[in-house]
Amino acid sequence: MCCRYWTEESPELRPIVEEMNRSPLMKRWQDQGKVKSYGEICPTDVVPVIAPDRFGKRKVYPMKWGYSGRSLLMNARSETAAEKPTFRDDWARHRCIVPASWYFEWEHCVGSDGKMRTGDKYRIHPKEAAMTWLCGLYRIENGLPVFVVLTREPGEKLRFLHDRMPLIMPEEMVPEWIRPDRRPEELLTCALTEMSFEKVQ
Repeated sequence: MCCRYWTEESPELRPIVEEMNRSPLMKRWQDQGKVKSYGEICPTDVVPVIAPDRFGKRKVYPMKWGYSGRSLLMNARSETAAEKPTFRDDWARHRCIVPASWYFEWEHCVGSDGKMRTGDKYRIHPKEAAMTWLCGLYRIENGLPVFVVLTREPGEKLRFLHDRMPLIMPEEMVPEWIRPDRRPEELLTCALTEMSFEKVQ
């Protein structure tokens, strides 16, 4: 499960943030005081997200993290998104990429009482990669775009942390993932699972 990630001010992220800042949607989000360009990103923050425009071309939009409902939806399972009424249409036509430097996960372990507890916090990103390209879905709520992060089963080395991890594409597959006419099922085998990770305070 992905509920925190980090955006570092870097040569890779700076042009993406600058493009977001030029979006006509920024004024409406800024009026709500939600926009966050860098640092630790949490659900309900408004951040830069890559998605197609109405002509299918790549564009950066400010989007809020989380679908509204009976409770805030932050994630969607990539294995079942095509079947769930909440995500089905977005899986087929509204896919996005959330640029990040890395994401965070807390170790989940069973205590002596048999209950699941959270332990150390880890910083995780693809091996030998400058960026982490999180796969997501988006929709429009009250005239503004919102997104969720897709998850999958973790790679073998991350299983000690959690039974889920974000769906992450290599940079060269970003244009393919957001194409509205592309079948996302055909791209799942491209997802990255080899991660570097370290404990953080």
